Amino acid sequence: MSTTTIPDRARHILGVLVREYIQTGEPVGSVLISRRTAHRLSSATIRNVLVRLEQEGYVSQPHTSAGRVPTDLAYRVFVNQLLGSRRGVRTAPSVEARLREQAGQPALLDDVLSSGSQVLSRMSRHVGFAVAPSNDRAVFHEIDFVPLGGSTVLVVVVARGGQLSRKVIDVGESLGSDALRQAANYLNQEFAGRPLAAVRKAIVAQIKHERMLVDALFARAMRLGQSSFEELPSVTALFVDGTASLVDEAWQHEGAISRPMLSALMKMVEEKQRLVRILNEYLDGPGLKVVIGPEPSKPDLHPFRMVLSAYGDGSGTVGIIGPTRMRYSRAIAAVDGVARAVSRVLNEGN
Repeated sequence: MSTTTIPDRARHILGVLVREYIQTGEPVGSVLISRRTAHRLSSATIRNVLVRLEQEGYVSQPHTSAGRVPTDLAYRVFVNQLLGSRRGVRTAPSVEARLREQAGQPALLDDVLSSGSQVLSRMSRHVGFAVAPSNDRAVFHEIDFVPLGGSTVLVVVVARGGQLSRKVIDVGESLGSDALRQAANYLNQEFAGRPLAAVRKAIVAQIKHERMLVDALFARAMRLGQSSFEELPSVTALFVDGTASLVDEAWQHEGAISRPMLSALMKMVEEKQRLVRILNEYLDGPGLKVVIGPEPSKPDLHPFRMVLSAYGDGSGTVGIIGPTRMRYSRAIAAVDGVARAVSRVLNEGN
């Protein structure tokens, strides 16, 4: 039986088993499941169902005399049920209020995401993270040029939500504040609201036809735009909070997370851009996703589970990293609520 055709009774028993195992970390027997089932099924009936579930790969039995433990396949069934029951969920006002209070006004992207990762960690008691959109996927809001002396200019590019990128360029001539302001105003009027990658492409296309231009202001703006948008810093901001929670989990629940695996995750958190790349691979579209059993190509993440969601226009990510026995219901509600709250807070600033 596949995860879509598993009978209702077996699905119910499996759900009880997963919840009990998350709670205790001990193999779950048929007698205990019988006490927890709504219809008080007999132990014999439950044992028969468990045998079938074991044959299909949903549970395993560590020892012949022990109860069963859920496999990744069982967690997937359990999580799909949780995801299916969250239709119409609304953001809790307290989540938005907490983000606004911590981020302040005006709410800049880095402040909102830093606060979001903290809120996620506190709500789930696991590692909370928030990833800013990459420069190419960020939406252009405005540009500003600041003369630094001679032909050197500081370029400040602001993306939607307050994400900042700065770089220093040499424009080959001395330009005053008025000329730079006029060029910035032109670029802002022409390209605001478009992805940075699309802005870069449009400017390059127009530069190719510059020989046909007679407007000096337009030509200067295009040249400044080309220098400004090419090779913007590619580092994506990542905010992580709550790694101490996983350390506590490892020490308090022996076997939940091994010390070497925990060390591997801590190292990956330190190498932030590596973690960003891995997270981006898992979230390939809008909405919420729960990662159960990462691919073998990512062994560092294998003992962990992730709940992820895009926010805003889908170019940034918030989420939680926790052990296999995390409280999935709580984690899903936290990620869903924070993603909605981040989107709302950032949209108000645009």
